[in-house]
Amino acid sequence: SKLIDTANAPIFGVDTLGAVNVWNQCAMRLVGYTLNEVMGKNLVQEFITKEYRAAVSAVLDKALRGKETANFEFPLITKNGVRIEVLLNATTRRDEQGNVIGVVGIGQDITARLAQEREYSK
Repeated sequence: SKLIDTANAPIFGVDTLGAVNVWNQCAMRLVGYTLNEVMGKNLVQEFITKEYRAAVSAVLDKALRGKETANFEFPLITKNGVRIEVLLNATTRRDEQGNVIGVVGIGQDITARLAQEREYSK
């Protein structure tokens, strides 16, 4: 929908197999990959750093079972190779009949905030 596409937060979605099927403009700007580069690709295997794949998979799997996760923090590597920190809310996505058809993730880039917190704690 247009609302998701133009939202001021990175929003992505995956189907029940983990393949990307939603990728809004903010996600594009933040991570640097276009819609064509991500659609149908496995989100965890292709875009999540190795040490976080199991944790991100677990969050997505939980959402596929109807258990949503709020404020999950993990790093994402942009197309340019820059590491950014993302705060994620993973929500179960259902069809009109209530069947689970995937997961929608709404993110927030918290890279600057974390850097600030580290600076203050020195």
